Amino acid sequence: MKKLVLACALLAPYISFAQLADSSKRVVKMQGTVNFRDAGGYTTKDGKTVAWGRVYRSADVSKLTEQDLATLEKRNIHTVIDFRGVKESAAAPDHLLPGTKYTLSPAGSDSLPGAGQIIQQIKEGGFLEKFYSNTAPLGERYRPLFQQLLALPKGEAIMYHCTGGRDRTGMATALFLYALGVPQETIEADYVASNVYLEPMNARMFKSFTTGTGLDEQTVRKAMELRPAYIRAMFAAIVTKYGSVENFFEKELGVGAPQLKELKKKYTI
Repeated sequence: MKKLVLACALLAPYISFAQLADSSKRVVKMQGTVNFRDAGGYTTKDGKTVAWGRVYRSADVSKLTEQDLATLEKRNIHTVIDFRGVKESAAAPDHLLPGTKYTLSPAGSDSLPGAGQIIQQIKEGGFLEKFYSNTAPLGERYRPLFQQLLALPKGEAIMYHCTGGRDRTGMATALFLYALGVPQETIEADYVASNVYLEPMNARMFKSFTTGTGLDEQTVRKAMELRPAYIRAMFAAIVTKYGSVENFFEKELGVGAPQLKELKKKYTI
C-alpha cells in the first residue's frame, strides 16, 4: 500500500488513488508478462458496474509460463486480440492455451516508428500527441475486438494486448469503457495507471533513449509517460473526423445503437 501511495504522489494529478487502491482485484499477477489487468469494476454514468472477469488487457504475452497458462484457463480466457504488427508479432509469437481463438489486428502497427525515429520525434516534440491524434488505423485495428466482444459466449473472457500494453492497448480499453458509459475521468485514470504498473519496464526504455542521443532521462520521461491529454487527443480527433464518438463506433467498428445496448447488457451489471 505504501508503494501505491508513493506512486500516486509521483503521478498526481494524472492518476487517482482509487484506481490503484483496488489493484489487488484488478491486476492479475503473471510470471511472464506485466500490466495484465481486469477491465471490470468501474462504475458507469448510470450507476451500473463493469463486470469483473470478462475483459482483460496485457503487455506482450509471448513468455507466459505454464502457471500463467493455468491462470488463463482458470479465468476462461480463450479469445485473444493482438494489436502488434505482422513482423512484431512474428518475432515474439503469443504463448497461449491450445485452441485459443487468436486474431492479429495489426492496422497501423507495421508503420510505427523505430527507436531512432522516436528519439528524433521526441527532440522535435509532440510525439505521442501525433500518435494518438491519428484516426486512420483505429477502425481497422479495433473492429475485430468489438466484434469479438459482441460474439463472446456467456462465461467466456477475452484478452487483448500489444507489446508494451500501454498505447494501442490503452486506446482499446478507453474505447471499450466509453462504450459502456464509464465517465471520462475514470477512463483516464485507468489509462495512466500503466505508468505505475509498467514503471520498471518504462525506466529501462527511457534510459535506453538517452544513450548517445543527447537527450536526458527527464526529457524522455516527460515525452513518453502517459498523460490524460493523450487519450483526450484520441477522442477529440475522432469527434473532429466523425462528428461524435458514437458515429465512429457505428461507421468504423460496426457498433451502432443496438450493438452498444448489447455491449452494456453483456458487460455491465
